[in-house]
Amino acid sequence: MHCRFCQSELKDVFIDLVNSPAANSFLSEEQLEEPEEFYPLKVYTCSKCFLVQIAEYKKHDTIFDDQYVYFSSYSKSWLKHAEAYSRKMLSRFGFHSGSQIIEIASNDGYLLQYFKEQDIPVLGIEPTTNTAEVARSKGIETITEFFGRSLAGKLAEEGRKADLLIGNNVLAHVPDIVDFVAGMKLILKQSGVITMEFPHIVQLIENNQFDTIYHEHFSYLSFFTVKRIFESQGLELFDVEEIPTHGGSLRIYAKHKEDLSKEIAPAVNQLLAKEIYKGIDSLAYYSGFQQRVQKVKFELNTFIINAKLSGKKVAGYGAAAKGNTLLNYCGIKADLVDFVVDANPYKQNKWLPASHIPVVGEDVLESEKPDYVIILPWNLKSEIVDQLSYVRSWGGKFVTAIPVLQILGEVISTVL
Repeated sequence: MHCRFCQSELKDVFIDLVNSPAANSFLSEEQLEEPEEFYPLKVYTCSKCFLVQIAEYKKHDTIFDDQYVYFSSYSKSWLKHAEAYSRKMLSRFGFHSGSQIIEIASNDGYLLQYFKEQDIPVLGIEPTTNTAEVARSKGIETITEFFGRSLAGKLAEEGRKADLLIGNNVLAHVPDIVDFVAGMKLILKQSGVITMEFPHIVQLIENNQFDTIYHEHFSYLSFFTVKRIFESQGLELFDVEEIPTHGGSLRIYAKHKEDLSKEIAPAVNQLLAKEIYKGIDSLAYYSGFQQRVQKVKFELNTFIINAKLSGKKVAGYGAAAKGNTLLNYCGIKADLVDFVVDANPYKQNKWLPASHIPVVGEDVLESEKPDYVIILPWNLKSEIVDQLSYVRSWGGKFVTAIPVLQILGEVISTVL
């Protein structure tokens, strides 16, 4: 196995989460009686460029298909983030009705709708046909193809280049990251701007966010390594922001290396220096993660088993991909967690892969009144606690497992 960026042989294991189905491969009732496909969930660190990565055990075109269940618009906080981003881009760069904005992995139009409201031409690129159809219903032109050199070349030939090229939480999702970045170079106007957001591996390591590892995420990214990847394709990073989404992400700004109209912001060298100070360019920084993850597993299993032995009812909230990684690595199944609530109707009346925990609507939460609700998408903890504040009316309590087990409002040692 070789690094997807520098092609060095991969020998150093970052973490081994054993085997798991694809995180978003939800099951119908009929499929519960059929065998499931499991794939290795082993992640490596490249000793040369320090790209943390998983092999393409499950092909990306079978993950991102017409049965894809993640729709961005079901998170209110994510919509607020998207709207705030659109305002910031318009204010900073002055895009207008003569500009062209293109988003790669545009999902259901959650972001482009805010630019469209300002009468700015938009184009979405989204390979999952079911989410693309929702975007089209909002009047957002959407191409249902995977992005890379090939599609970028076609669009460039048609004169469809971007003044602003957006990619939120997609850079980690592409198996051929070099082809992807090369495509962005082709489709960007001479004075255009690229912005991309992705979870920061520093946050993953330091906050124990191992549940963000799943087969959709082929790469786990530092600013140090992303800068190298972009430079290899003639793109230069001229600014970066650390943002709170997804437990701590980076928003990078890139331009053509030949574009001298944009100065390099101090934040670029500041973040680079901070990462290097932490040891991002040393294998030692990536060691010891497996042991910290095992501690989460042992604590969560102990808590749930003790709760069940005490006659308590345990449920989950948020049928997120990260939740499936957590549950499957911990070996938690439907005998320990009764059900998981999710607001997305595309997930309801299905079952989580491997654990076979049923996914239900919020009405079941109200009728069953569980004693504990484990918040699986911990990055949306505040939004979910506010939304489900009524759970406390029957004495229910909220639980998170990342970075350590916590019963919200309690000291955990009083429970274990």
